[in-house]
Formats: sequence, structure tokens, C-alpha cells
Amino acid sequence: MTDSDNATADQNGEEQTSGNQTSEEQSSRDQTSGDQTSNENPTADEADSRAVVLVSGGMDSATTAYEAAARGYELYFLHTSYGQNTETKEYECARALAEREDLPVADFLHIETDHLKRIGASSLTDDEMAVADADPDSDEIPTSYVPFRNANLLSMAVSYAEANDCGAVFVGAHSEDYSGYPDCRPEFFDAFETMVDVGTKPETDIALEVPFVHDSKTDIVERGLALDVPYELTWSCYRDDEPACGTCDA
Repeated sequence: MTDSDNATADQNGEEQTSGNQTSEEQSSRDQTSGDQTSNENPTADEADSRAVVLVSGGMDSATTAYEAAARGYELYFLHTSYGQNTETKEYECARALAEREDLPVADFLHIETDHLKRIGASSLTDDEMAVADADPDSDEIPTSYVPFRNANLLSMAVSYAEANDCGAVFVGAHSEDYSGYPDCRPEFFDAFETMVDVGTKPETDIALEVPFVHDSKTDIVERGLALDVPYELTWSCYRDDEPACGTCDA
């Protein structure tokens, strides 16, 4: 899942230290519209109407957010900074999207973590590796693949969803992602949903929604235009230079 929104930099050029921050320092929860919706003793209907959306700041996750809103969900945005190249831009775009008046965003949770950058092995997080141009004819896993990233992000999303009695988690992966990224494939999401069912409370019922998993990027844009997604607020490039390159896998 990226936006590819994979579904999606060093923050101010500095690596975060591990183990020295409190949980309050590593994650910040920002209200975006009035008082946060109470999650005390929600009814089944209330839980069914809440959804966590993994929002990277890119076009795929933005379209996914609008799709979830169109389906009647109240949105809980989760954005993660994990040391990716475009970390600052992505956060700014995700935050701008959360402040849109045409989206029912109840809460915005920003989580900062450095473990994926410390693990490395990806051109998105390793300063020594260049981001390669996309090669649609290659059978190789691209260098922009962050090892098992989506499992990490989805685990945080499910924790957030269960804590807020949400009935769904939305992620913006699509068919052009899973040709190169193993953790964007339909089989991965099916298996992860099974794990969610096994690993959460008996009364928890969280659906993993990947609305564009069989669609192309063109299909997503067409749907987004129909939903009036403000693509000018998004950033879909693995390189930090403006304008977006148009040649990377994003």
C-alpha cells in the first residue's frame, strides 16, 4: 500500500534516536474538527461508520480518503513519518488534506518512527541509495521497496482503529503497486485481515478495505476527479525535488 500510496526522508536531515523519546514525543494527535468524537460505549452502527485511513499525502491515499467518505465513514487519519525521503512534504500534504472542510475527519494521528530507516535496504530511506526510475518491464523488486513496510503501517492502523472502535481500515494500494511490491498484493491484504481477526478482541470487527487493489493509476485518477479530490494538495514522488519527477515508481 503507497501511495504507493506504498500504499506512502530524513526529517530536517536528522535521524531520530531510538529509545530516548516518550510515546508522546513519538506521536502527536491533532484534532481537526471540533471536539473529538467520543468512543465510550459506541453502538454497532457508530463503529461501522468510523474508519481509519492510512494517508501518506499522495494521490492514491487522498482518493482513498474521499472514497471512504463517499461510503459514509467518519475518518480517522493516520500519517506516518518513518524517515522517507519526502517525509516533510508528505506530512504537509496529509495535514492539508485533514483540514479540508469537505472531508469528515474526526482525528489526525501523526506517528514518527525511525525503525524502518534504521533497518534500511530501501532507496526511500537510505541516503546512500539513489531512487531509480520506474521500469514497468522489469520483474525485479524495485529499490524503493521498504521491507515489509505495509505490515508495519497496517499494524499501527489496526491498533488505532481498535482503540477508537472503528469498523474499517482503508489503504490506497492498487494493481500497479503489487506488480513490484509484495506487500501490496491482494493475497497479502487477505492474509493480514485474517491476522487482524485472530489478534484483536473478540468483539472487535475491523474490515481491511483496499478499494483500488484491482485498479490502475488511471482508474484512481478518474474516480478521484469524480469525487473532486484536490490533487493539487498531494505529493506523489519518491524524490524530494520539485516539480515531481514523473519517472519514479510513485
